[in-house]
Amino acid sequence: MRRKAKMNKEQIIDNRIMQKAETLVEALPYIQKFQGAVVVVKYGGAAMLDEELKKHVMQDIAILKLVGLHPIVVHGGGKEISKWIEKVGMEPKFVNGLRVTDAETMELAEMVLNRVNKSLVQHINSLGVKAVGISGKDGNLLKCVRRFSRGQDLGFVGAITRVNPGILDDLMKDDFIPVICPIGYDDAGNSYNINADEAACAVAGALHADKLAFLTDVEGVYTDFEDKSTLVHTLSVSQAQSMIGSGTLGGGMLPKLQNCIDAISRGCEKVHILDGRIPHCLLLEIFTNAGIGTMIEKD
Repeated sequence: MRRKAKMNKEQIIDNRIMQKAETLVEALPYIQKFQGAVVVVKYGGAAMLDEELKKHVMQDIAILKLVGLHPIVVHGGGKEISKWIEKVGMEPKFVNGLRVTDAETMELAEMVLNRVNKSLVQHINSLGVKAVGISGKDGNLLKCVRRFSRGQDLGFVGAITRVNPGILDDLMKDDFIPVICPIGYDDAGNSYNINADEAACAVAGALHADKLAFLTDVEGVYTDFEDKSTLVHTLSVSQAQSMIGSGTLGGGMLPKLQNCIDAISRGCEKVHILDGRIPHCLLLEIFTNAGIGTMIEKD
């Protein structure tokens, strides 16, 4: 009886070892295929707030780097900014449902986003790869103009007019992972808060990135959000445009899908919408046959 129990235990261990080996073998052709590929990761949502999920994402990014890809991280921080606005007792203002960023709010936002940025850099560095935190102001990376909503001024909220990716090329050549804080600038030297999704799209397009991955709080794109069996694994740009025009998408997915289309039109090869709540979602999408989430590609 003891001998049988021992054999069963050894068999379980052997099965686990074999599963790990099979996973590595499955990943091999993808590692070979994407050697040297530029992968822009827009990091936000639940994966940014949960410490365990944050650890998994940072591990994924480190692994991408170690197997020969060139990851670039663009992060958000809206919830953290809102928390600090409440802490200091500032009164939030909104126009058409969008937060107005006055000079005082902009100063706070820049402070908070830079704090988030350095925390992420520290996480990545602790895993044995080199990361550097920059904002869109460094190396004139993200030039902006003031954004308006239906003609109304939103304050220091930026719309990107130009991307200068030279600093990113230099950092990647020196084996660093750039971690980008979505703060831009204008000709007068003003700072602007930029939507992180838009910043990621602009960067991916300017670099002609092989992949742009959005870490979100949904599994991907559904033809019917109430029916989870309608998850779409692959979309062409024209199919994505048809879905936007159909009026069947949930409100939060509309701008996300439009950003995906914009990134591809600017030069990015493929865009992935992933559920950042799934541990190691980046590795599962890039290095496995099945993948997860929704991939948008050219027609």
